[in-house]
Amino acid sequence: MSGQITKHADMAEKFWFALYTKPRNEFKAAKQLEAVDVEYYLPTIVKISQWSDRKKKINEPLLRGYIFIFSNEKERILSLEQQAIVRCICQRGRPARIPEWQIDNLKKMLQTNAEFHIKEGLIPGVKVKIKDGPFQGVIGIVQEAEVGKAIVVSIDLLNRSVIAHLPKGSLFEIVRDKQLDLVS
Repeated sequence: MSGQITKHADMAEKFWFALYTKPRNEFKAAKQLEAVDVEYYLPTIVKISQWSDRKKKINEPLLRGYIFIFSNEKERILSLEQQAIVRCICQRGRPARIPEWQIDNLKKMLQTNAEFHIKEGLIPGVKVKIKDGPFQGVIGIVQEAEVGKAIVVSIDLLNRSVIAHLPKGSLFEIVRDKQLDLVS
């Protein structure tokens, strides 16, 4: 009976974490984690690459540079010792725990065989604090943020929105529960 309680206690201590890998080392990280018996999840998609003479299906990571682990603290630290792993994603100075429902949603989405597009960086609706330029210190909501184009931020003022077009490469902090994360 005590063995079952210990096993249950071990399970209670396990959480999902996101690890940042070296560039193009996601599959190598998966092999290294498997070798040390750490449960991982590497979401992948099949893409068709075309050369001049042929097409080939290639399995590649959905989220480049990331792999997820389901681990306790000891296994998380062991994971960070692997050569292909750079660091654990943190929030407020602590390893960020990813809710299991988010991993489950990702798995369900990938089972549909639908076409996916990953949007990196700022997305519309995100609250940001501008870090540089004439709008430095202003907080607004991202309206448009296409890669390679200016970023449009809506600033509420007297029940009106002032739309600021900020140049590509502007620095922002994402505003979350009084916690600010640096984004470029």
